[in-house]
Amino acid sequence: MALRLCGRRTASTGVRSLSSQASAPASNLSQEVKASITRDASLPNPDPAEDSASAALVNEHSAYMLATYARPPPVFVKGEGSYLWDLENRKYLDFTSGIAVNGLGHCDPGLSKLIAQQARTLWHASNLYYNPWTGALSQLLVQKTLESGGMHDAAMVFVCNSGTEANEAAIKFARKSGKVLDPEGSKHEIVSFQGSFHGRTMGSLSATPNPKYQEPFAPMIPGFKYGTLNDVGAINDLVTEQTCGVIIEPIQGEGGVNVATEEFLVTLAKRCREIGAVLIYDEIQCGMSRTGAFWAHSSLPKEAHPDVITTAKALGNGFPIGAVVVNRDVSEKMKVGDHGTTFGGNPMACRLAHYVVSRLTDPELQKGVLDKSKIFTQRFEKLREQYPDLITEIRGKGLILGVQLTQDPSPIVKAARERGLLVITCGTNTLRFVPPLTVTAEEIEGGLDILEAAIEASR
Repeated sequence: MALRLCGRRTASTGVRSLSSQASAPASNLSQEVKASITRDASLPNPDPAEDSASAALVNEHSAYMLATYARPPPVFVKGEGSYLWDLENRKYLDFTSGIAVNGLGHCDPGLSKLIAQQARTLWHASNLYYNPWTGALSQLLVQKTLESGGMHDAAMVFVCNSGTEANEAAIKFARKSGKVLDPEGSKHEIVSFQGSFHGRTMGSLSATPNPKYQEPFAPMIPGFKYGTLNDVGAINDLVTEQTCGVIIEPIQGEGGVNVATEEFLVTLAKRCREIGAVLIYDEIQCGMSRTGAFWAHSSLPKEAHPDVITTAKALGNGFPIGAVVVNRDVSEKMKVGDHGTTFGGNPMACRLAHYVVSRLTDPELQKGVLDKSKIFTQRFEKLREQYPDLITEIRGKGLILGVQLTQDPSPIVKAARERGLLVITCGTNTLRFVPPLTVTAEEIEGGLDILEAAIEASR
């Protein structure tokens, strides 16, 4: 698959062009340059050099981009299925899927066709008016939630633009519910858990008890309390009559792929019902069939079901959209004017999400997720046997998996990238694997071969 790209293409051997050194005798080359040539010649995808087209583009743009991310050198320009290509036309197998976003892979043909169709029809008309797709998506989300065995009393949907907006809405819904039950305002506390990540806006950030994220923007919004995941004995003291809402990820993504136990979620839900608190499941990363079921909590008994589900990421497969699914008890407490969004529910995003939900709820795709998960976990267990001093635990479910290491995984991530595999980290020294749900068994095996080579090279 040829790409017409501006800038110099790197030779297939991976050796960097050293134009400034071209006429120099080999004996006069510095040891550093010699080492660089030897290294790059042995790697299929060495990171772009300082004199590359990628570096030139980054240097041109970086002066204008607020530095909120530390990015590696490659500049990605094309994607298809489970693969990305950079500006030097290097090909990478993507086990990150845009941080669990591209569930259907990159540039899904069906979505590309729909984008073109809807772009010629209607993009935006605002929430002042109805359009066909906001309601159709809301109806489909409720129907598929009920069919999946998740949230048995799902009733209505609020559509927004992102995960943090979905969580902001859920927090507001919980606060409003608390105000209805206690007009004096004492029922206002929100409970979340250590290791969680709920977003970067001030409400969702206040529910994310990580000093790295919170301290630069302190003080946080008052009324937030933090507990320990899976500490069943602490629930009654944590969730009190002052609690209006509890927000929890059934599987913590950013925190390290930590799975909440069934006992913990059942006990937590029971306590929320006892004191009238809204139970919010943040399934932004672990939902949308990533575990092999539409929702990560679908396998739980009804008594552990939430009052609210938040979703985003894979819902649009890369197009910005988020949504909040609520039951009747929550919806009845919300009135016209209590919340809103200018772009949320636009026909373009909702039509695309409608297609995505229809695809991701296909039973064959969900079965495939579980089958592919076994390939990952079996290979991970072999790696743990091979490197017992490095790998201590395998966590997760479906295609949201974490490999716990005893050391910083950054060298492995870099070594994998320079061999053509993209992986990311989370938590403390955890490698995270969230590939497209459409990834093939052959791609998984090939990617894990690269991972093994990267581990060996980084030791």
